[in-house]
Amino acid sequence: MEWGDEWLAPDKLQHVLACLLITLAAAALAGRSSRPFLRRRALALGCAASLAVGAAKEVADETRLFGSSGASLRDAAADLLGVALAAVLVALGRRLRRQRRREKADDTDGNISMV
Repeated sequence: MEWGDEWLAPDKLQHVLACLLITLAAAALAGRSSRPFLRRRALALGCAASLAVGAAKEVADETRLFGSSGASLRDAAADLLGVALAAVLVALGRRLRRQRRREKADDTDGNISMV
């Protein structure tokens, strides 16, 4: 286990970005599934996939597979931050889409067709 790594090391940004992108990509794929079960749980599946990749990377680091000095709790924290940021982005996106749909529905309700 690596204890001496810095909180603001460049690799922490890489961990955040990698987990953010993995979460978004996996959630997008699950959201386009033909199975309603997967679509309803797309964000949770994206988060789980990203955390699994992050955990596998830390296990590989601990076994010195990539020549690393060991697993890092700070890397894992950066992974969690990336997943949390992705979840916030997805939630904001869903909220904006619902708001636009409501506004569009309100606009069409108020229009009178002359046909």
